[in-house]
Amino acid sequence: QVQLVESGGGLVQAGGSLRLSCKDSARTDSNYHMGWFRQAPGKDLEFVAALTWKGRTIYYADSVKGRFAISKEIGQNLIYLQMNSLKPEDTAVYYCAADSQPTNMEIASEYEYWGQGTQVTLSS
Repeated sequence: QVQLVESGGGLVQAGGSLRLSCKDSARTDSNYHMGWFRQAPGKDLEFVAALTWKGRTIYYADSVKGRFAISKEIGQNLIYLQMNSLKPEDTAVYYCAADSQPTNMEIASEYEYWGQGTQVTLSS
């Protein structure tokens, strides 16, 4: 069983930074691939970033490349999303996701396990 718990969201000014965390609270280690998605009001769920279970391969959405960085604490089932140079369009609920064998790590339906989400709000 996987239990994902996100934290780190909040209200931040445009241009600022936030770091989101996601931990699998049910396991101490696993070989799950993990990712971040987000959903803005009135919009579909959108891929943000993902990495393979050892953290060797990383994927980013074009909209966040160069601004966001995903990383993993090896052996702790803990991943981060460092978000810099935040823009108003980054406002969304951010979700952590995990799966043992996603065929395409940028597609939400490939992930079996999801966290409850954490709100990120940008003020202009």
